[in-house]
Amino acid sequence: MKERPKVHRRDLLGAVLTGAGAAVMSSVTPQPVAAKSVDLKDKRKARYQANSAEVRNFYRVNSYPAR
Repeated sequence: MKERPKVHRRDLLGAVLTGAGAAVMSSVTPQPVAAKSVDLKDKRKARYQANSAEVRNFYRVNSYPAR
């Protein structure tokens, strides 16, 4: 009668997890992402508005002199 090779549970678990990880990694392929075109007019547009409610509230709360 032949002796079976001993397989420990940790070795079996490691082999199963390695195989599953390899299967997942081979099925996940990164898709190239196309860069958006940049509208230079919008990029250079002034976004600061001195009379906005946020700016007025900032100066009011931080005790700056009223205008």
